[in-house]
Amino acid sequence: MKQMTNFQIILLGFFIFFILVGVVLFAGFGGGGNQDIVGNVVIWGDIDDIVMNNFLSQLRNENDSFKGVSYKEISNNSFDQELSEALASGSGPDVFLLSQESILKHQSKIFPIPYDTLSLRDFKDKFIEEGELFLANEGILGIPFTVDPLVMYWNRDIFSRSGISSPPKNWEEFFSLVNDITVVDEGLNIFTSTVPFGEYRNVSNAKEIISFLVIQAGSPIVTRNTEGKAQVVFSDDFNSSIPPAEQAVNFFTQFSNPVKTTYTWNRALPQSETAFLSGSLALYFGFSGELSGLRRKNPNLNFDVVVVPQTENENNRTFGKMKALVLAKNSQNLASAFNVINIMTTDDSLARLVELTNLPPVSRNLLSQRPINPYMEVFYKSALLSQAWLDPNPQETDLIFKDMIESIVSGKERVSFAVDRASDEIRELLR
Repeated sequence: MKQMTNFQIILLGFFIFFILVGVVLFAGFGGGGNQDIVGNVVIWGDIDDIVMNNFLSQLRNENDSFKGVSYKEISNNSFDQELSEALASGSGPDVFLLSQESILKHQSKIFPIPYDTLSLRDFKDKFIEEGELFLANEGILGIPFTVDPLVMYWNRDIFSRSGISSPPKNWEEFFSLVNDITVVDEGLNIFTSTVPFGEYRNVSNAKEIISFLVIQAGSPIVTRNTEGKAQVVFSDDFNSSIPPAEQAVNFFTQFSNPVKTTYTWNRALPQSETAFLSGSLALYFGFSGELSGLRRKNPNLNFDVVVVPQTENENNRTFGKMKALVLAKNSQNLASAFNVINIMTTDDSLARLVELTNLPPVSRNLLSQRPINPYMEVFYKSALLSQAWLDPNPQETDLIFKDMIESIVSGKERVSFAVDRASDEIRELLR
């Protein structure tokens, strides 16, 4: 037998050390959130501090040991920078809220929860499928906390005037819908639009819309390989004659092509949210969290909400913005921080959070219950369909998607070339 080198001995010792640390820190903390919290635990996130402090206040009333838990709201615009600087200086939080689009960016700052502490089976049984984005080879990177699914708002007055009783349930219904609803003159000026597809700059949530169309078509965009590393599959064909991403992007862009019968949107129109609020847009794709804002901005708008249309292949999906509670790698109070996360993600706690945020829960148990509120019933169904992808850099991929769509609409590139280029650019970000 060959003798181990000094380097191998040091490396082996390094791994044994961290295994022992994990065992010591998490031993006895997998039970259900009833353990005492020792010391102060600081949480950072971009959720409104009034909502979070109200939530934490309710937990403090039931658990005296929760009095040492505090929350600090950080603006979404500066969150990444402030978090990195604070953790580097040793003054950061013990727990922070992490969006699904920032998993890859901040993975090195996270202390993974060992599967011996929370099993893969228990995680999948409790949380919606999108939460599995937070699963890595080394452990669970975050515990799902909130989800905000993309839904379809529809103008009831426009549909009634057009003699249509209900919004489309699948994409095949869109083709006839455009002819019945869209009002356009001989100069191609659009006065009433059916759906804000085909452009990027004036389409609210454009990146998320394209993402869920691609995911529905059959591509996860970015996934993890067997070694746990992120890999781009955006342009892969998945044994289809036309790659799913090409199918989705081609479908999206046709609605701004003036030579097609599906023409219903162009760059000269206002932002899609503005068009919907003004009553000139029949369908608006927005998140469940936008409901109260739409009501406030135009109380007289006669609209309703449904699950986004699905495909014939029954790959039922929508896009979901998810936030998870994660352990900061350099926290000096990991065991108590883990207990805090446990308590904050019990079904009782998550039910309170639903009341405070008007967002659907991430818990499968809670989603099995039928809410009285008709809007929430749609949000609950959408939460179960929610998916997203491992985004290497949200700002950069937004530009990549924008360039992809605009190069196609302008005629600069064919769909296949634009999709391949976007895939290469996302792959470059991962490097």
